Amino acid sequence: MKVEVLYVAECPSHLAAVKLVKNVLATEGIAADILEILVIGEQMAKELSFCGSPTIRINGQDVAADSRKEQTFALSCRLYPGSPQVGLPPAEMIHRAVREAHQGGSR
Repeated sequence: MKVEVLYVAECPSHLAAVKLVKNVLATEGIAADILEILVIGEQMAKELSFCGSPTIRINGQDVAADSRKEQTFALSCRLYPGSPQVGLPPAEMIHRAVREAHQGGSR
């Protein structure tokens, strides 16, 4: 399973996002390395379809399904609607993405 956390320098949610992903993977009983990708510059943001910091992807898919339709990519902070923690997606969103990727499903 490919797990990525994309972020910008000085992102206050970067480390918390990595910790959240590690916790979800441990709870799901899945061993996977987390690739942390520092996004530098607008061009890199566009090339990576970066929706803001932090962005969490499982097997190349953003854990926030609504973001897949996003066409604006920029070096900015990211907010996840409905999340109890500012700058982080709800844990259940990551659990769902991990389960679906582990089962080979598509979203």
